Amino acid sequence: MITVANPIYDIVFKYLMEDERIARTILSALLKQNVVRVELRPHEYANVKRDTLSVFRIDFGATIRSADGSEQLILVELQKTWLPTETLRFRQYLGVQYQNPENVVGEGRDSHALPMVAIYLLGHKVGDIEEPVLYVQHESYDYEGRRVTKGLPNAFIESLTHNSIIVQIPRLHGQINTRLDKVLSIFDQTYKSKSNQQVLNIDDSIYAGDADMEHIVHRLLMATTDADVRQDMNVEDEYFSIIEQRDTEILMRTKELARKTVELAEKDAQLTEKDAQLTEKDAQLTEKDAQLTEKDAQLTEKDAQLTEKDAQLTELLKSSVLSLYKAGQSIDSIAASLHIDVGVVTRILE
Repeated sequence: MITVANPIYDIVFKYLMEDERIARTILSALLKQNVVRVELRPHEYANVKRDTLSVFRIDFGATIRSADGSEQLILVELQKTWLPTETLRFRQYLGVQYQNPENVVGEGRDSHALPMVAIYLLGHKVGDIEEPVLYVQHESYDYEGRRVTKGLPNAFIESLTHNSIIVQIPRLHGQINTRLDKVLSIFDQTYKSKSNQQVLNIDDSIYAGDADMEHIVHRLLMATTDADVRQDMNVEDEYFSIIEQRDTEILMRTKELARKTVELAEKDAQLTEKDAQLTEKDAQLTEKDAQLTEKDAQLTEKDAQLTEKDAQLTELLKSSVLSLYKAGQSIDSIAASLHIDVGVVTRILE
């Protein structure tokens, strides 16, 4: 077991990729093609320093040699990030390449943009995709959905579309079955030292006899003794410590906001319930008021009926008294016959 610098760090990764042989080895494995030459693109278009969103980017011109001996120059947009970030940032970097006139070859009608491949080395997982390396390749189809192969690849189409390779570093788990597995094993964070995340403890015997891999391991070993590299790694740790602290604070604030939101929702629910109860009580009171109003109306109607009956009885009594008086009966006799007081008879006859 040997201890080497952890290439997940931007400064170590840059230290690696500045070595043309290592860049060819890594790109050949990722592209699954024979990359014979690699050159960094001009610095005004290649962001070889970490930005505020921790997206580290290097742009390469890679020359690929086919089995028939022909060579093709392509652009490789390599982006690496520790933390999840907005895809907009990745798209903006790609836009720079599409707009760069130096990426166009030929003249007049024969001019076309160089084919481009975007490679993303991610220090985080992408959803539930389990494959550590994902190849996203464009294909051409006709209206019926049949794949079109005649005349392809075509410079015009290659100028307007690009393939992508996505590497999920957390999905690397020490299994080496292919050339790519071996090359990417130097990024496998399961080898990370428990006491110092800046280094990996790897078994260099698995690379014995592989000159290119031995060269990569030697370069990583050299990085551990480079004072500038170690210093920049410390700066990165401090930088990400600040980011993690910020993210933790944001997470805590988000949780607190969510808690208060739940509390407000509960209070709103309680107020809504109370409003419903008050509305129900108001409805009950309104119903009772209606019932009382109806009873009052019934009583008023009965009073009117009784008043009318009293008037009828009074008129009948008067008629009876007058009839008996005219018949010659005395007041006492009339009162006795009608079972009323003598005074009532007297008042009727007055």
